[in-house]
Amino acid sequence: MSETFQQLKKPPYLMIAILFFGAFVSFLNNSLMNVALPTIMADLGIESYGTIQWLSTGYMLVSGVLIPVSAFLLMKFTNRQLFLSAMTIFTIGTAIAAIAPNFGTLLAGRMIQAAGSSVMSPLLMNIMLVSFPREKRGTAMGLFGLVMITAPALGPTLSGYIVQYHDWRLLFEIILPFAILSVVLGFFKLKNVMPTSPTSLDYLSVILSTLGFGSVLYGFSEASTKGWNDSIVITTIIVGVILLVFFTLRQFKSDKPLLNLSVYKYPMFALSSVISIVNSAALFSGMILTPAYVQNVRGISAFDSGLMMLPGALVMGIMSPITGKLFDKFGPRTLAVIGFIITAVTTYMMTTFDIDTTYTFIITLYCVRMLGISMIMMPIMTNGLNQLPTRLNPHGTAVNNTLNQVAGAIGTAIFVSLMNSHAKSSIAEQMSKVDLTSITELEKAQIQQLGLLDGIQFAFLIASITTVAALILSLFIKRVDVSKEAVAKLEAEDATGSK
Repeated sequence: MSETFQQLKKPPYLMIAILFFGAFVSFLNNSLMNVALPTIMADLGIESYGTIQWLSTGYMLVSGVLIPVSAFLLMKFTNRQLFLSAMTIFTIGTAIAAIAPNFGTLLAGRMIQAAGSSVMSPLLMNIMLVSFPREKRGTAMGLFGLVMITAPALGPTLSGYIVQYHDWRLLFEIILPFAILSVVLGFFKLKNVMPTSPTSLDYLSVILSTLGFGSVLYGFSEASTKGWNDSIVITTIIVGVILLVFFTLRQFKSDKPLLNLSVYKYPMFALSSVISIVNSAALFSGMILTPAYVQNVRGISAFDSGLMMLPGALVMGIMSPITGKLFDKFGPRTLAVIGFIITAVTTYMMTTFDIDTTYTFIITLYCVRMLGISMIMMPIMTNGLNQLPTRLNPHGTAVNNTLNQVAGAIGTAIFVSLMNSHAKSSIAEQMSKVDLTSITELEKAQIQQLGLLDGIQFAFLIASITTVAALILSLFIKRVDVSKEAVAKLEAEDATGSK
């Protein structure tokens, strides 16, 4: 096991390019939904925003329960087999979503998409880790961040244009040929650079993780519509937590764990993981709250709202490779602290959004927030992975991706729930102050609009507090020593300890 994943002498640039293309397609697909949700909600006759958000939350839920298996898949199957299988499944899900006649079929298509795309991030990240030496990983992971961050950031603009001028099904129809192309490229050009090793799958761990993560995510997601006092919500969350406790205990006792949690004995990895969890919860909330404000409160069209987010996407695209190089030069703490300060301040300033906020202010604030985000994610993750021996790379990436997906889904559910509950109480309070017998439909709509705005402002306030918590944690980050002597010592200690 200690020799399963060895550093490559020369990066396989063609293969990385093909993987980047496939990952870009799958990541872009994930964010296409955010701006389109209100349009799909109206077209399919969905009355609750909590229900329609399952197109995003359900996608993350499936990814969250499948990613834990990625460490096993990376050791059991070749990277070529994994890529072709993943992209084929993703393509099938895309086709189903494109022809979906109702919400149930559309949700099924999205979940099949997620089943395919869930392995893409761990696969690409592991190939990047074995392709580049630790002292150059910042630059390499910055390029990975260009795909992982920029594709979702560009999604709202493309989505806005499509739902404004075309049927929302084009969101999937336009992805389909690119998904097919990625399968064709992979079939003819992809080679194997990561050796496999004999391993077995702990089926009980798979069951425990799937039911545990699934129950927790389902409970939190349903809380946004049914409320936190609902018996189903409470029961599923409690059952999920209990199952995850059993899953965790089993991983420590197993000789071949599904997720090797010994990665947490490395302090910088553990710290980076916690920070990423807190950060993901806040960041995914912004991806839901911003379109809700721009479209549902301000009444801005889907296309115009997408255009408003385009400059922020461009900022992230430009900054990601630059951030990677800055990480190699200055380390993670400086970037993380500055990034979190920017993100916390701009998120708090979003609580000042009102009915008359200028477009210029919204766009500028969104751009600056994206600048802060671009300085956080990849540096923190790369620094944590740098402390792991090569043998644990698959497990480190699996743990990171699992917890980030789960945190994102839970964060989205919590912040949507906060938005909905605060909006309802605000609307009820305003309605109690007017004469219900003489109120006009226009006045009622204005009260509901202001109530939703109040709910969004409150959710942004909580998100800013969450970001401050991550900022405090980032002060304790230390740069991992990636000198040849330190790496050799790390690998030697791991080889001795893993025998």
